[in-house]
Amino acid sequence: MPRAGASRTRGRVLRSLRSAAPALAGYVTIRLLGVLVVAKWAHLKNHGLWTTLATSWDSDWYLGIAAQGYDDALGTAYNSNNLAFFPLYPVLVKSVAGVTPGSRATIGLLVAVGCSLLAVWGVFAVGERLYGRRAGTVLALLWGSLPVALVQWMGYTESLFTALAAWSLYAVLTGRWLWAGALAALAGLTRPTGIAVAAAVSVTAAVVVWRRWRTERSVPAAIVAGGLLAPLGWLGYVGWVGLRVGRWDGYFAVQKLWFNEWDGGRDTLRAMRRHLAYESMPQLFLVVVTVVLIASAALFLLSLADRQPLPLLVFTGVLLLIVLGSGGVYFPRARFLMPGFPLLMPLALGVARARGHVALVVLGAAALSSVYFGGYMAMVWRGAP
Repeated sequence: MPRAGASRTRGRVLRSLRSAAPALAGYVTIRLLGVLVVAKWAHLKNHGLWTTLATSWDSDWYLGIAAQGYDDALGTAYNSNNLAFFPLYPVLVKSVAGVTPGSRATIGLLVAVGCSLLAVWGVFAVGERLYGRRAGTVLALLWGSLPVALVQWMGYTESLFTALAAWSLYAVLTGRWLWAGALAALAGLTRPTGIAVAAAVSVTAAVVVWRRWRTERSVPAAIVAGGLLAPLGWLGYVGWVGLRVGRWDGYFAVQKLWFNEWDGGRDTLRAMRRHLAYESMPQLFLVVVTVVLIASAALFLLSLADRQPLPLLVFTGVLLLIVLGSGGVYFPRARFLMPGFPLLMPLALGVARARGHVALVVLGAAALSSVYFGGYMAMVWRGAP
């Protein structure tokens, strides 16, 4: 029986992978083109491609954690406490680098690229499950064509987080509650917004438990276990930071040192107004970030109108609340929303239902704009993505 079960599982995985092959091939093509453009741009500006992708900005923080570990005190210096960065990605980098040749920076980049493929597969699987193979393929290609999609192939956590979020949501949609909870817990160890994945699993589990109890007076233990397991990663890291710095709100104190506090969106609205209405020559990067934020809010309303499944709505809703409702640095907000792939579902459905040549033009335009903006972000914009 165990061999038969393993054989069936392997067969399902292979069938899913074959179904996702066009999405994966299209995604790799887009991102390879993006890397080639950045490589040419970097050569013209006498920059190194590998340095740009593997050791820039947040990548350097994660590599530092993988090499030296975490700070052991809160301190008072701003933008300097590495406890703000969640542990799963640097732990993976350190673990893989310990058993393979190559530098930690190279391993970190390879981990990110590998996770991006898992993410695309997961995004496709969610789209296919809900609306069919064509919609799943378009959804995956749109995710790979986001304005800041170059980050998916940099030493950042977005690819890992999106992979965990997508497969956790897929597990909820297919009733695999223990898998959903475990993957959500890992997402909670990857990024602060991992709480959005946990909320999607736990809220959906609570609703299912309530409905089952009303109708059948019995609840499968796996649903309860998955719902309880989901937030443990995020809660565990936040609690550990509190113990490490010696105060119950230690993690939130660290975030204050990075100027990150939830203010209900006041700071976000001020920045939007400034970049779109008051600045005579706004920077292109900040304009694009602002457009992404506005479009994301509009797409969430369309997702509500389309009555997307509850776990997707909870995930994107909580993600938007965190990203749009937080003060502090403005420029990475488009990157912070990158894992919210269900927001692209209304667009994906529209493109998937369009005529072939129309869909091709839309996807081609999205891919080329992403390729150009990725080069601009890496080579012209002076801040972090």
